[in-house]
Amino acid sequence: MRRAGIGDWAIAAGTTAVLVGTGLSRDLDSPVGYVLLVASGLVLVAHRRAPLVVTAVAGVCATAHQAIGFDVPALAFLFGVYATVRAGHRIAALVATLLMLVAIPLSLMVAGWAAGDAVAHSRDVLQLAWLVAAAAAGEAVRQAERRADEAERTREETARRRADEERLHIARELHDSLTHQISVIKVQAEVAVHLARKRGEDVPDALVAIRDAGREAARELRATLEALRSDDKYPPHGLDDVAELVRRVRGTGLDASLTVDGEPVDVPAAVARTGYRIVQESLTNITRHSGAATASVLIDHRPGALVIRVDDDGTATPEHAPVPGVGLLGMRERVTALGGRLRAEPRGEGGFTVHAELPVDRTP
Repeated sequence: MRRAGIGDWAIAAGTTAVLVGTGLSRDLDSPVGYVLLVASGLVLVAHRRAPLVVTAVAGVCATAHQAIGFDVPALAFLFGVYATVRAGHRIAALVATLLMLVAIPLSLMVAGWAAGDAVAHSRDVLQLAWLVAAAAAGEAVRQAERRADEAERTREETARRRADEERLHIARELHDSLTHQISVIKVQAEVAVHLARKRGEDVPDALVAIRDAGREAARELRATLEALRSDDKYPPHGLDDVAELVRRVRGTGLDASLTVDGEPVDVPAAVARTGYRIVQESLTNITRHSGAATASVLIDHRPGALVIRVDDDGTATPEHAPVPGVGLLGMRERVTALGGRLRAEPRGEGGFTVHAELPVDRTP
């Protein structure tokens, strides 16, 4: 349920002040009357959350303070009618108005009999004419808000449609530009491995790594194209795939190791995907740019967090830090989107470290 805001309290306090001030200016003397005025004013704080209740309470208070001779306009009831119509309860507002059309004249008659001067209170009946204006104002605001909501939905649908079209365009471009080349690499490498084994020759580790990388690239491209074509599909990579990723990297000649600490738990899919991508991008950078001989991957399951750390013994130093590339920027964006922290920098003893801490209990 929506909480009352500062504006709601300001409306309630302002109306209460006007009602009490009107009573004081007319030298009205009745503690019960002032209690009714305060109650009818303060109840307006809930006019957004419970307009029907506010209208009912304000109506009862207005009828009661008129009946005891408290000559004060029924401002709170008018505002209640406005809020009720604005909320879309037009029938309820009409019924409340009809009831007040009967109740207030009767209360004025009772007050006139009690005070001996019914004519002095008869002018309060004119206040009921404002009910029409209050209802009309509420309906006008409701229609304006409805049109604004429809315009906002239209904008969101347009933006979503454009995003869908852009994803499909990217998917087509990727398919047209990469699928053929990756397929050629994969097929040529597989043929080379097959022929070497058929002739009884030793297959170079680099050739096997190219074949495996081609297979993985083709699989990832298919998964990426599926993700681009559908919002609810993502590449099926997670923490369970890191071991295979490290194994493939060893095929390139890099001495890579994997350590898993802590008690493994089910982590959100987005965190698992991001953890995999961090390891993948880090190992790719190591094999391409670092000149490292060894690399270590740590997956640490901590209470409320998943820590990913990738270290290498490459040539990076604090004095000669590598220039961050697109891969590192994308990695940082992934981590930030999940509310995590990323540190990527040269180590004091040489080499480079990537340290990511991802929350596992408040992921979008």
